[in-house]
Amino acid sequence: MEWNVPLADLDYGPEEEEAALRVLRSKWLTMGAESQAFEQEFAAHHNAAYALAVSNATQALHLACLALEIGPGDEVIVPSLSFVATTNAVLYTGATPVFADVIGPQELTIDPREIEARLTPRTKAIIVMHYGGYPCHMPEIMAIAEKHGLQVIEDAAHSPGAWLAGKALGTWGAIGCFSFFSNKNLSTGEGGMLLTGRADLADKLRLLRSHGMTSLTWDRHKGHAYSYDVVTLGYNDRIDEIHSALGRVQLAKLAHNNARRAAITRQVWQALASTGLALPFQAVSEAQTQTAAERAYVSAHHLLPVLLPAGQDRMAFVERVKAAGIQTSLHYPPSHTFTYHRRFAPAGGLPVTEAIAAREVTLPLYPTMSQTQIDLVIETVRQALA
Repeated sequence: MEWNVPLADLDYGPEEEEAALRVLRSKWLTMGAESQAFEQEFAAHHNAAYALAVSNATQALHLACLALEIGPGDEVIVPSLSFVATTNAVLYTGATPVFADVIGPQELTIDPREIEARLTPRTKAIIVMHYGGYPCHMPEIMAIAEKHGLQVIEDAAHSPGAWLAGKALGTWGAIGCFSFFSNKNLSTGEGGMLLTGRADLADKLRLLRSHGMTSLTWDRHKGHAYSYDVVTLGYNDRIDEIHSALGRVQLAKLAHNNARRAAITRQVWQALASTGLALPFQAVSEAQTQTAAERAYVSAHHLLPVLLPAGQDRMAFVERVKAAGIQTSLHYPPSHTFTYHRRFAPAGGLPVTEAIAAREVTLPLYPTMSQTQIDLVIETVRQALA
């Protein structure tokens, strides 16, 4: 179907074309100089000590769990209102995911009170997910982790360029994991990044990413090494030069494009404020940005979720919006309700997550949206609710 307003779209142009051609002309396609430059630039952008580029964010999450020595017998607290990769990364290690509820309709992020309530002697770590690019309550979560001797992994797939209390999202916990999938704020089609402030974890992640080898093909190509040892059981989770070159161009556009996403979000919030929709994160965003210092609360505005009034027929609403050529999505079917993952669902379910997920619809949001497209979304949503 040809959409008048797709859910997401890329800000790609001649710069990305030239970046890809630069790699092709170099005749070096595997992880090398472009990837190293991308890592350095991404780390600098987020004020992080170490950045390691990988093939995708799912592998980033998996490697983060492995580097923190999560495995069979361990429990990891995770949100259910997230893409299933957040949970699967725990399962890949043989550990058990423990689902926690979210705060509520105004904030769709994991509830610190739920984290504390679900701790057991087997709890090894907490994975938070900054839903839609909006910060979790990291000071509270980090205090819980420190009190109980737990590790924190940040699923920052939605959050490049987002900040809280002067710290970039992805740098609060032991390891932060980013996604460069084709619908993300910084898109290379596939790809991901790990951030950490710890040299020991950076060394572990570097080995795990590339077969446990002590040197890379690029090192040997440049004459820095002539052979290698394998010192741990590793994986092939490397990024390639074309994706890294695209990432460097996209990173240069990130601040402008995130600001554009923020402006569109504020316009939609204002226009839909009196429609009966619940507008997640509006209240907290407005309260923080009116009083906070620079970088105290900066969302990446990856998603634009709305919650339909209770009792509204969601699929009828979606179909009415679709009839106008506007694409929507649902973020997310709760992971604990999937056939494979039900065995890990908590007794009594997750009532807040389940109620929110039943009402949620994601509206289009991308930096190249025209004013005509924004107006069409607003007017169509109003009519669909009526």
